[in-house]
Amino acid sequence: MVINMSDSLQQLQREPFHALTIEETIRKLGTDPGYGLKAEEAVNRIKKYGLNTISVGEVKFKALKLFLNQFRDVFVLMLVAAAVISFLLGEAVDAVTISSIVALVAVMGFVQGYRAEKALEALKILTAPVARVLRNGHVSNVSADQVTIGDVILLEEGDRIPADARLIECYSLRTDEASLTGESVPVEKTREPVKLETPVADRKNMVFTGTYVVRGRGKAVVTAVGMNTELGKIAGVMGKIKEEKTPLQKKLDNFASKLGKVIIGLCIIIFVFGLIDYGFSFKAVLNVFMAAVALAISAVPEALPAVVTITLALGAKELAKKNAVIRRLASAETLGSVTYVCADKTGTLTRGEMAVRKIYVNKKLLSLEKKESSLIEVVGDRRELEALKNLFLIGVLCSNVLTDGEILKGDPTEIALVEAAKKLKISKKEIDREYVRLSEIPFSSERKRMTTIHKEPEGRIVAYMKGAPEVVIEKCKYILTEGEVKELNKEEKKNLLQVNENLASEGLRVLAMAYKPLLNWKPSLKNEDMEKIEEGFVFVGMQGMLDPPRKEAVEAVKTCKRAGIKNVMVTGDHKLTAVAIAKELGILNQGDKVMTGKELDSLSDEELEKIVEEVKVYARVSPFHKLRIVEALKRKGHVVAVTGDGVNDAPALKRADIGVSMGIKGTDVSKEAADAVLLDDNYATLITALMWGRRIYDNIRKYIRFLISCNFDELLVIGLASLAKWPLPMLPVQILWINLVTDGPPAVSLAFDPPEKDVIERPPRNPEESIFHGMFLFMFISFISQSFGSLMLFMYGYFVLKSYETAVTMTFIQAALFELFVVWNCRSESCSVWRMGKKAFENKFFVVGTFASIALTIALPYIPILNSAFHCVKLTFTQFLITIATASTGLFLVLPELWIGKGSSRFSGYLQKLKNYLFL
Repeated sequence: MVINMSDSLQQLQREPFHALTIEETIRKLGTDPGYGLKAEEAVNRIKKYGLNTISVGEVKFKALKLFLNQFRDVFVLMLVAAAVISFLLGEAVDAVTISSIVALVAVMGFVQGYRAEKALEALKILTAPVARVLRNGHVSNVSADQVTIGDVILLEEGDRIPADARLIECYSLRTDEASLTGESVPVEKTREPVKLETPVADRKNMVFTGTYVVRGRGKAVVTAVGMNTELGKIAGVMGKIKEEKTPLQKKLDNFASKLGKVIIGLCIIIFVFGLIDYGFSFKAVLNVFMAAVALAISAVPEALPAVVTITLALGAKELAKKNAVIRRLASAETLGSVTYVCADKTGTLTRGEMAVRKIYVNKKLLSLEKKESSLIEVVGDRRELEALKNLFLIGVLCSNVLTDGEILKGDPTEIALVEAAKKLKISKKEIDREYVRLSEIPFSSERKRMTTIHKEPEGRIVAYMKGAPEVVIEKCKYILTEGEVKELNKEEKKNLLQVNENLASEGLRVLAMAYKPLLNWKPSLKNEDMEKIEEGFVFVGMQGMLDPPRKEAVEAVKTCKRAGIKNVMVTGDHKLTAVAIAKELGILNQGDKVMTGKELDSLSDEELEKIVEEVKVYARVSPFHKLRIVEALKRKGHVVAVTGDGVNDAPALKRADIGVSMGIKGTDVSKEAADAVLLDDNYATLITALMWGRRIYDNIRKYIRFLISCNFDELLVIGLASLAKWPLPMLPVQILWINLVTDGPPAVSLAFDPPEKDVIERPPRNPEESIFHGMFLFMFISFISQSFGSLMLFMYGYFVLKSYETAVTMTFIQAALFELFVVWNCRSESCSVWRMGKKAFENKFFVVGTFASIALTIALPYIPILNSAFHCVKLTFTQFLITIATASTGLFLVLPELWIGKGSSRFSGYLQKLKNYLFL
């Protein structure tokens, strides 16, 4: 059966592709291993067989469900009941007013939640996996959900396999299938058919979606997508997976829960005293009940965790625009407290634009200028030219660069080798055709070398090796010099290592090249036997590549120093190369230590911990060394960010407080393990993200400072009024209005506030520090000031002016305006609004939201429909001025630390127990 558009998924699922030969598989799936699918055919198959997605339960965001969830809150339901009862009692105005406010609160909650969900959805799209497929004969990067049946996929170390597929090529390919089978040992793959009855875990000629390539490379043709893959079948019986809350959300949930219990208790007391004061008539009971419920809604910060989510999500969305994708919201909390950054050198601190600048061959050092398009005319000596040809040939053959017309795709180091070979008119495409690759032992950060085995045009089988000079030299027994193969003695090895050090000291990345004719080559050799081949090679020469530091990385290092963040370079390159680049970047200074992987191995964990803060450059290290460095820094109490791009970097990325993968050269494994992905692989982008992390955290603190500062004055005012047997100083609908206009646009818009001037100059915050740190005194004084002003105005209106309506109006307007004024002083921890200058008006959302709320509140007593709905009366000019003057104290309320002195407050001892109960 050859696939056609009438074939159903059920028919395809019945095909035992694991038991078929490669030729049968290709024929049945109607594809071409060298060309892939045509783009139009791929589109048709996606329409026919669906997107390559796996759904786990009902995870799709529903707008209607989110809106209805706003009415699940017990306090809102109480208000709805109160509105219904008011309507039945003939209080139509109160019923309509309460209903309108409840609806507005629900709409605001929905809008906030909707924005957060959309921001999170956008982030998920940015972090969606990508697959490399053959389409129209060219290698294309497509979203994994666009992979379809019959696609030819290319697999390399670190790739996440996008779909179930039958292998048609594999070179030392091993996959981690723990997510599917639970087997922790990587599975070695083959191209050969297996028996029909072979279970999934033993189908070594198949690769499966959701698993990873941990070694080698291969090519496979897709046999199943989406829910029809082996992983999809498992997912079909799974329930919905709930998203984990961030640590900050959990803390704030706990805080809101504790505070809610206190407030509900106080509201019950107020309700009881209200009944005693105002009687037990049905209307009195309803009014007191509504007042208690309104107070609870106003005081309980139930929206606090939700607003934190919105702030984090919107902050993460803005970071994505700056090429830093945050994969986990919890990471946005941690960004601002990073104290150490352990960064890879190549492509992150440097440009990643390799170019061969110096060559060592035939015991001579040659400079390769960028302007020279050909070396044939420059190098006159025939033997020297032949030696150069051998060196370049090994660099080209021992690489996995893909050619797409004139465009080269692959590792920057290997591209540099292929580009250098062009100067001797050596074409990668032609050489690959002439020298057929038979096998490959892939490069890894532990091996520090790569070997490929080829059949030369004359029929000879030869192994070619490239890698770190000290590793390759160790594997060589002979040397090619003056056209002759001679024995490589210890003295010559020492000289070669010195040449390597000289090149490395110039900041060059050096690779050595060698070859070995194979007399008894067998294609069926296992990986262990293959590695035995890597002995007794003939040394040919070295190529030194220049990868200059990024200019923006130099500035980023300076920014880190100002921000109290320490930079550490972690690289697999030679020590001298690393030192040269680190000095140019400003990472390595006088007195700083440099350590190699070999030296690291000689230290115990305790010994490393003692000196880890003194070392600024780690050279010739493996991913295991990187993990040890991270763990040592964490034991010293540091918050560590670490960059990585390889499969074996995953443990260090997971162990770090902030694991950062590279978006361009990073493997899928490293991206999955990371908390953040740099889309441009640029170190400066990481430092920008760290500064933004501080801004996000600052803005969350601004919201909390404002919310808690202004949530309790109505409780105290009405509580004291009940004890004094006064009438209610504020009515339920007025309390709801205050909650609506102050917890609404002005508060939420704080998430868009620009960073403070000192955000770069401040040292990193202590991650163990409570988010309420340093703000309790401000909140307490704000609460007392607002409550005092409300009580004074009520007493003035009720006892001096002898008008309850005027007293209630003045108290209500003052309370609302005080909050809209004090919010301006919640925007900085170092200065009041009067010292912010133009910066106070940079956040347009805040300015518009605040002024609109102020205008609406002032207008309430003077608009006939609204003053009736909110039980207000028109104020005289004098009464209006007194109200405004009292409320404006919020504008002059600055952080107590500025006028009392940090840590010297007399209140701290008295308030410590309450603080511990609520905040810790």
